[in-house]
Amino acid sequence: MADPSDLLMDRTLVLLRHAKAVPPESMPDLERPLADRGRADAAAAGRYLVAQGIDADLVICSPSIRTRETWQYAAEAGATATDIWYDRRVYSAGTEELLEVLHDVPADTRTVVLVGHAPGIPWLADELALDGTSPSRVELTQKYPTSGLTVLHLTTRWSDVTADTADLVDYVIPRG
Repeated sequence: MADPSDLLMDRTLVLLRHAKAVPPESMPDLERPLADRGRADAAAAGRYLVAQGIDADLVICSPSIRTRETWQYAAEAGATATDIWYDRRVYSAGTEELLEVLHDVPADTRTVVLVGHAPGIPWLADELALDGTSPSRVELTQKYPTSGLTVLHLTTRWSDVTADTADLVDYVIPRG
């Protein structure tokens, strides 16, 4: 049982769109692996997390090959996670489904990395971030390419995360 004093602790949410995948023509969408550039960019995302001192308590990842490989290459570059969940709800999810996934995060979890797809990840970043005028906020609403990564700070419980409940810490597009 979590200590009640921990329930209102600061939390970090990282939203990571999967890295560049091979084109979808020759295989089912769930089976698409990362392209060479995607592997390099995923490693760059991992190096960014290390440089920022972000250690995940939990990674929640879509079950697709490209999202799994995105986290794999980020981890090989030094990113860490105590636990990893592969959650089918993240694949093809919109904002509401992704919020439901976050609502299921254990209350004592401090840092979550959510690895998913567009348009859900960009929409969620836009929905959660409070500051609508910062250059990073404006940029993330205009362009959220593969390997796009948003860091958000929250002071609410995971079960209470809703629109406009997070402070935008950073938005970057790691490139390898």
